[in-house]
Amino acid sequence: MIRVRVKLTFPEALVREPIIARMVTELGVVPNIRRADVGEHSGWIVCELDGDGAGVDRAVHWLQAEGVQVDLLGDVVES
Repeated sequence: MIRVRVKLTFPEALVREPIIARMVTELGVVPNIRRADVGEHSGWIVCELDGDGAGVDRAVHWLQAEGVQVDLLGDVVES
């Protein structure tokens, strides 16, 4: 299991979409939301993504393919 800290930035078209819920159900990666600011036109979330290494990597690529900007914040913790 690893934990990666990321900042997810959502454009206006995705603010109302259940992207995080889909990530959990489709990819099995669990987010731990640390900070967030979501408004009517944009939003961002700082969270830790928990899962196996390959699953977290797939989740990052999946989020990017969905249109979410993913910035890795550098904290990777293996357990």
